[in-house]
Amino acid sequence: MAGLSLTDVQSAAERLAGVARRTPVLTSRTLDERVGAQVFLKAENFQRVGAFKFRGAYNAISRLSAEQLRAGVAAYSSGNHAQAVALAARIAGTSAVILMPADAPPTKLAATRGYGAEVVTYDRYTQDRTALAHELATERGRTLIPPYDHYDVMAGQGTVALELIEEAGHLGALLVPVGGGGLMAGCATAASMLSPGIRMIGVEPAAGDDHARSLAAGERVEIDVPRTIADGQAISTPGELTFALNRRLVESFELVSDAEIVAAMAFAFERLKIVLEPSGASALAALLAGRVHGLPERVGVVLSGGNVGLERFRELLGNS
Repeated sequence: MAGLSLTDVQSAAERLAGVARRTPVLTSRTLDERVGAQVFLKAENFQRVGAFKFRGAYNAISRLSAEQLRAGVAAYSSGNHAQAVALAARIAGTSAVILMPADAPPTKLAATRGYGAEVVTYDRYTQDRTALAHELATERGRTLIPPYDHYDVMAGQGTVALELIEEAGHLGALLVPVGGGGLMAGCATAASMLSPGIRMIGVEPAAGDDHARSLAAGERVEIDVPRTIADGQAISTPGELTFALNRRLVESFELVSDAEIVAAMAFAFERLKIVLEPSGASALAALLAGRVHGLPERVGVVLSGGNVGLERFRELLGNS
């Protein structure tokens, strides 16, 4: 696959049919009144493994050859992609070894192992996970399934926007959480074709503004690994393939503080009756904090995941 197209996303949707969940689109009059727009929330916290990542992982693994499946797959992830690859590998009848940071949330480590994957840990602040993962995959003869910088992964993630627009209709803007940029790249590819003129707005934690800096510079910028409660967005630089798409399709990357993310998690819990992890709430946080100026009448927001343990959830909201 050279580049990414709407056709690629539609083909991914066909492969995911009956395997991934078609997640609900939620609405809230309280939210609409608060922000002055009609808002459609794509609840990927209800996806298998609790996050959008299953879409891309399964799409990529489902396209492997029989020989590659026999040899198994490898991946690196702070948690959600790890769980997604582990489950997708199990469904496909292959094995997975996953490189995860030693300080990944315990619930994500446990879930990844629970899906049958072998977990190898590393220090995210002193070790290069990409280099380690490539070395691990090469040593064991496995196919590496990256968390975002892979066209099949991006195509799978793009089905989020495909489903949202099919159900909600034309949108004036779509807010998407950004870590490595795969979800945004896939969604922007689909949404720009299905909803012409749509404003694609990425959201990242203020401590991890690598996409905002990169867009301003016109090239990928690397920062220190950010220390933020949004562990799924603790990335130091945009993906090479994802940024090539996002710099062309994305209007802006807005920043939200950890406190604003927690406020969005509280709003989702109290008003929407759903649980979101910090990364999963960041796009909603940007909307609630008024980061998007000149908001159109109809707005989509991706709630990208809900993988947060009870104690961590209580700790975060108890400090808000």
